[in-house]
Amino acid sequence: MQKITEHVRHLDEQLLSDNWYILKKYTFELRRQDGSWQQQSREAYDRGHGATILLYSREKKTVVLTRQFRLPVYLHDKHGYLIEAAAGLLDNASPEQRIIAEAEEETGFKVAQPEKIFEAFMSPGSVTEKLYFFIAEYSEKDRSGQGGGLAEEGEDIEVLEWPLAKALDAIRSGEIQDGKTIMLLQHLALNVLN
Repeated sequence: MQKITEHVRHLDEQLLSDNWYILKKYTFELRRQDGSWQQQSREAYDRGHGATILLYSREKKTVVLTRQFRLPVYLHDKHGYLIEAAAGLLDNASPEQRIIAEAEEETGFKVAQPEKIFEAFMSPGSVTEKLYFFIAEYSEKDRSGQGGGLAEEGEDIEVLEWPLAKALDAIRSGEIQDGKTIMLLQHLALNVLN
């Protein structure tokens, strides 16, 4: 594969793994700010794009979070459980369609109209994934089930309904360490439930 743009040329790729998702090694030349060309080599992990949502109750000042096992976290801390906002890969659906399904699968709440608040690359140094961030208000009448995720996808998710104040304290204490969740909680605290 060779592609030439204004600042990248001679882009070649080598497939390293196509096991869980796709890992490739790229060799290319990058035009530096001084106009010279420098050869570089990087690996990029392509897992597709995803969406995440934070459910909140304006009336109760609460949020719905999940707790689930994450192998990379376990490899770091030997505990492995993260508190997160519901999220999932798009799998050829629109961000809105996918997040409505993920919210119900993971939290047990039906979301009618998620509000998109922004998009972000979460680890652009090595992962191609872009996340679409949503928030949505919920109430008990929106509960359709227990949540917990899909067992056939290896999900075993605990659903948490916390006061927003507790979730913000959990960021400060380190109990919540997931980047997307921190971003959503901060957005909610600054722009919605302030």
